[in-house]
Amino acid sequence: MEEMIRELFAQTLDVTLPTPFPRMTYAEAMRRYGVDKPDLRIPLELVDVADLMQDVEFKVFAAPAKDPKGRVTALRLPNGGTLSRKEIDDYTQYVSKYGAKGLAYIKVNELAKGRDGLQSPILKFLPDATVQGILERTAAADGDLIFFGADSAKVVSEALGALRIKLGHDLNLLTSAWQPLWVVDFPMFEWDDKENRWAALHHPFTAPNIDDAQALRDNTGAALSRAYDMVLNGTELGGGSVRIHREDMQAAVFELLGIGHDEAREKFGFLLDALKYGCPPHGGLAFGLDRLVMLMVGASSIRDVMAFPKTQTAACMLTNAPSPAGEKQLRELGIRLRAKAAE
Repeated sequence: MEEMIRELFAQTLDVTLPTPFPRMTYAEAMRRYGVDKPDLRIPLELVDVADLMQDVEFKVFAAPAKDPKGRVTALRLPNGGTLSRKEIDDYTQYVSKYGAKGLAYIKVNELAKGRDGLQSPILKFLPDATVQGILERTAAADGDLIFFGADSAKVVSEALGALRIKLGHDLNLLTSAWQPLWVVDFPMFEWDDKENRWAALHHPFTAPNIDDAQALRDNTGAALSRAYDMVLNGTELGGGSVRIHREDMQAAVFELLGIGHDEAREKFGFLLDALKYGCPPHGGLAFGLDRLVMLMVGASSIRDVMAFPKTQTAACMLTNAPSPAGEKQLRELGIRLRAKAAE
């Protein structure tokens, strides 16, 4: 698949993509970029600073720093000190769409002056050791601006991950035209707080990296899947996986997802039987053709390259779809239309 994409870009756009494509784990992508499909053209990274904030008196930072499900992260913007207060306010408003309650920052005017060379409304809450740790960990330099996110890990990753992308495009920070990437080692499951159960991160047919079904039950939260995504410039081109090919493993996954034995037999009995009788290891990958074409032609929206675009009401203006269903079609589906009652 990688060679096919390389050949496609070489022949169509005269673009040479790297050999091989770089690989990155899901955990690393989330830690460094806040998303599982990072745009590597943007040279900005998230830096975790929760350990530096646990003992500060500022609860906005201290609470999520002490919370196992929280995250406190810094994002250094080189030469960002030139941003006006209005621009910072605009970016604060932007991250609020992702659930962030605010966007703290520190302007680094002159490192040599220590605390006096910094400008920020939060400095009074941070001890010298914490400030120094932040400056060192982010490799801050004169003229930089450091943004902070502090909340649940989900909110911080989404908000600062989106901010990173917006800053990169707004300030023309892109370092290259094309940056492909494989993202691998996705978690097998994620915990659904609303349903109070495990959910499949991709789907329940992806093979785990654990070969023993009981070991999967014992290490559910730590299990990784044999799934992989091809990413280009922050867009997922295609996703795929190696599939489960053993009945005992598929039954264990259904069990962990809260699908009981009877429900599994009713909905997936055909699959469990097929796996019991014998199925070879298999896998694959499916590309999003529209997304690929959108990137290659430089379109700003996938709608610009879709062969049969739909309106917001799901109507196709080219083929006049959907068309009315005939009486025979409705009868086959067991559907009867009732006339509206007269007003």
